[in-house]
Amino acid sequence: MRVIGGSSSYRLSSALANELDANLTKVEIKRFPDGEKYVRILEPLDDDDVILVSNTYPDDRVVETLLLCDAIEEFNYRKFTLVIPYFGYARQDKKFNPGEPISARAIVRAMEVYPDRVLTVDIHADSIIDWFEATEAENVSGSIEMAKKLKEIGVDFVVSPDEGRMETAERIGKIVGVQSDYLVKERLDGNTVKIEPKSIAVRGKRVAIVDDIISTGGTIVTAASELKRLGAAKVIAACTHGLFVGNALERLSGCCDMVISSDTLENQTTAFSVAPAIATHIR
Repeated sequence: MRVIGGSSSYRLSSALANELDANLTKVEIKRFPDGEKYVRILEPLDDDDVILVSNTYPDDRVVETLLLCDAIEEFNYRKFTLVIPYFGYARQDKKFNPGEPISARAIVRAMEVYPDRVLTVDIHADSIIDWFEATEAENVSGSIEMAKKLKEIGVDFVVSPDEGRMETAERIGKIVGVQSDYLVKERLDGNTVKIEPKSIAVRGKRVAIVDDIISTGGTIVTAASELKRLGAAKVIAACTHGLFVGNALERLSGCCDMVISSDTLENQTTAFSVAPAIATHIR
């Protein structure tokens, strides 16, 4: 078995290779003088199961992933699994105005051409998986790995920023061995949310806010402020995908005592790996 990592997933691909006791295959990724991408797989893949770990975010990683897929096609592999840790454009899964594309579906159609199987991790909308028709597709949950890290840190309560993520909060709370609840969120626009007052018994407790993605940080900042108002001693923000657009981390540091994310998007807050969860679906 061979694992190949795209330039957005070096740490995760290495961790996955270790989990699977697989060979981490060497690749060359660079740019031509005109800015176009160049990729080359430097070891043979013939008669092996191949796993490519590569994001579709930001935009240039879409091209890189497609080029790596095409390079893999040049070998006589046994089975090809594409792991997309962070599926870019997943939040654009609906058409709101005439003439718009359904961007998540467009990415699906591009990515399903090559592999025998696709694995995503905590994809923003589960319905996107149903758009894969030419290949098998499955979504992997990173909640167990997040829960293990939160248990190690030590939290007394788990909340989700809205009712839609309550199931995740409940699952993590059970693993950690603490109570869970959700906040009531109203989105006012793309960057602004309002958290309705709600009575949650968090006074004096270390509370974890769990979500799939932290982008601008607006939701978590508002939720953390409400939890502090309710008397929480500490607030830890935890997500699978840490996008942290603009000054998000600076904003979060003003109201959260700790921010952690997984290695789907490698950054300074990466504190746990989803490699064990992915490996479970591959074995």
